[in-house]
Amino acid sequence: MTSESTVPAFDLIGKRYDESFVERDVQLAEGAWLIQQLPPGARVLDLGCGSGLPSAKQLLDAGVEVVGTDESAVMIELARQQAPGGRYLHQDLRDFDDLGEFDAMVAFFALLMLPRMDIPELLAKCRTRLRGPKLLLLSMVHGDFDFFPVSFLGAQTNVSAYPPEKLREVVTDAGYDVLDLREVEAEAEPGRIEVQIYLRAKARD
Repeated sequence: MTSESTVPAFDLIGKRYDESFVERDVQLAEGAWLIQQLPPGARVLDLGCGSGLPSAKQLLDAGVEVVGTDESAVMIELARQQAPGGRYLHQDLRDFDDLGEFDAMVAFFALLMLPRMDIPELLAKCRTRLRGPKLLLLSMVHGDFDFFPVSFLGAQTNVSAYPPEKLREVVTDAGYDVLDLREVEAEAEPGRIEVQIYLRAKARD
């Protein structure tokens, strides 16, 4: 029998993520900005797409082709239900070698699920799969720790975080020009406020 410690945290969280995630205004605003930058017929990879809400659905509603990946089978099934029309794959977000090229990639609160040592390599890999506007949107939680154990909505997991200027440095060193970086306070779950970082970047040629 599989123990909870070996089950992806978001398999355990499931639908409660959408029910408990209180503030998503900034994430939606970032998605709206991205849609304005994309050419007709654009293709976007949503790394750590979760339940498909809000980003995959927002992009699909705008006529964008969306491929979403997530390590949680439960979240992938939710995405298929809640954001129909996308292609959703149950796999590690670092594994997208066979998915082709994309005009943009988004990773909203996804990279924080990785050890810090894996993040620069993943960002560099993303850059090699970008075409056209070559845009990257990502969000992280403000902090300074590496794969630290936390409890989120009652599930145990490990997360990494950077201070804003360190995150800018990591993204720049991976081959991107940072277009915008913002810190916002948001209620991540009922009664808990956290500082979040939203970053826009363009891959260098």
